[in-house]
Amino acid sequence: MSEPVHSSTIAGWREWVALPAIDVPWIKAKLDTGARTSSLHAFDMEEFERDGESFVRFGVQPWQGSDEDAVTVECPVLDRRSVRSSSGHSEERIVVLLDIVLLGKALTAEVTLTNRDSMGFRMLIGREALEQGFAVDAAQSFIGGRAPRTVRRQNRGRN
Repeated sequence: MSEPVHSSTIAGWREWVALPAIDVPWIKAKLDTGARTSSLHAFDMEEFERDGESFVRFGVQPWQGSDEDAVTVECPVLDRRSVRSSSGHSEERIVVLLDIVLLGKALTAEVTLTNRDSMGFRMLIGREALEQGFAVDAAQSFIGGRAPRTVRRQNRGRN
């Protein structure tokens, strides 16, 4: 029987995170213990095969209401899952593995790809990722600090 992992890092309910492997240095994420899996806003998703493996090409827009700093990403497809939203709507989503830096600590998470245009955050970090050593204090925000002012203005669609 394995020992349980105990959280040692307290995070706020929202934090700035980085996705270094896909060249996204800043993205505001909601930490959601009610969600099992993490999700990322993705657009223009296109599945293809490379050397007999399933891949997905997709765009990531780190800023709400702006396509500035958008990146195109190619990742192996890890899985496809039916995900039920908080409103009860079910959707089949592609799952990829992504490296996330949260509060200066690196973790690897299964992340579903979906259109989050109507959501307040481009990324949601679920409890499977948080179980890698984080506890969420729902009364706190941005414990890891805020992105620089210019980055925050970009996030709000201002330069």
